[in-house]
Amino acid sequence: MYRASRAPSGAPQSLLSLQVLLWLRWSLPGYPLPAPEPENSARKLGQLQGLSHLCGSLRSPCLLLPVGRKKIVQAGDKDLDGQLDFEEFVHYLQDHEKKLRLVFKSLDKKNDGRIDAQEIMQSLRDLGVKISEQQAEKILKSMDKNGTMTIDWNEWRDYHLLHPVENIPEIILYWKHSTIFDVGENLTVPDEFTVEERQTGMWWRHLVAGGGAGAVSRTCTAPLDRLKVLMQVHASRSNNMCIVGGFTQMIREGGAKSLWRGNGINVLKIAPESAIKFMAYEQIKRLMGSDQETLRIHERLVAGSLAGAIAQSSIYPMEVLKTRMALRKTGQYSGMLDCARKILAREGVAAFYKGYVPNMLGIIPYAGIDLAVYETLKNAWLQRYAVNSADPGVFVLLACGTMSSTCGQLASYPLALVRTRMQAQASIEGAPEVTMSSLFRQILRTEGAFGLYRGLAPNFMKVIPAVSISYVVYENLKITLGVQSR
Repeated sequence: MYRASRAPSGAPQSLLSLQVLLWLRWSLPGYPLPAPEPENSARKLGQLQGLSHLCGSLRSPCLLLPVGRKKIVQAGDKDLDGQLDFEEFVHYLQDHEKKLRLVFKSLDKKNDGRIDAQEIMQSLRDLGVKISEQQAEKILKSMDKNGTMTIDWNEWRDYHLLHPVENIPEIILYWKHSTIFDVGENLTVPDEFTVEERQTGMWWRHLVAGGGAGAVSRTCTAPLDRLKVLMQVHASRSNNMCIVGGFTQMIREGGAKSLWRGNGINVLKIAPESAIKFMAYEQIKRLMGSDQETLRIHERLVAGSLAGAIAQSSIYPMEVLKTRMALRKTGQYSGMLDCARKILAREGVAAFYKGYVPNMLGIIPYAGIDLAVYETLKNAWLQRYAVNSADPGVFVLLACGTMSSTCGQLASYPLALVRTRMQAQASIEGAPEVTMSSLFRQILRTEGAFGLYRGLAPNFMKVIPAVSISYVVYENLKITLGVQSR
């Protein structure tokens, strides 16, 4: 696993000496380290880019653990030969220190160069993880060398530099939700991005990967989505439409190709909606006066809901077009533009905002339940299983995303059904103009509470494949776009 490598000939002698000591301690865990240098000698090594204070960390028993050594090799092995030579080891230390500096700054809320128990509690609380003051002090004691119950930069770096266990922003990296999972309803609270992702420009690559994943996912599940819309609008007690019967009816009326009616506009609206929501979310965060890397849970809900409302308002005519295109009969419209022209000519501009009120009202229960369930599941996993890493693995992430999306859709589904029926009013011949409240009363009176959940079965049937497909495509697009977040 470890191989010898000649040190660079041009390295300064002091740097060379210290790096050789580090390398010997790394390669040979039993190799004795010299006693700490006098202060004047240590000062001579101050030019070594943060490597001069490592002797204390090098005596840490964590370096003797196979898991810790294996993770360092994986992080530093640039040529992917399964071995870590001297130059790769030095590069690992330097790269890892840069990341630690970003994390230290994000934790140092007071900007005084020190981290105390309250700042640790606040940082974890911002991510939805609550710990007691005693637990925070226990974390401090593990790093505090001088007994001040605060951690300065040197103590933070010395403790973590050769500890491959990731830090708080790792949770943000591994637990992205809104960006990764697309179930057809873009009402979730936007994801946070770390300082490093913002500074390196990785955030826009995540958004592009998420948009591409959403396009593939929606296309693959479009037949189920169209069936859901048909059942929401046409199913009733007198017209009991089942899943098999619905598919048979669609194919008989327009062939297999008709299963994808409305998918084109559904895919096209991903890009503008995601971009507007992200930009609105960032602006709302600034208006809320937050200069933190992450918001508290209730702040995320408020900012995310407002951003979702702005995005939905901007692209809502496309939502109406999507519903009309999904419900159209063969030959009714030649395309999206023809559909838009005919709606404008026959019904006016107001038709493009039918169902707007229930759509806006649906954002709060959807986003709130989805965020609450996801954060609860995330925290439960982190507290019980996050020993060496915040990485939950594929199956845990998929399970959490599926459950939170399902709960969010279930909470907001009656509003979504009413919205769809209002959007489709003009496409039903002779249908009277109704308001949201009158439509609710009509459904409850004629169909009962069950009538508010027409189409729920195909809607839930598409969640698991949609989440799985979007995740796989997202991960592959990340590699293509050069995203290095893990």
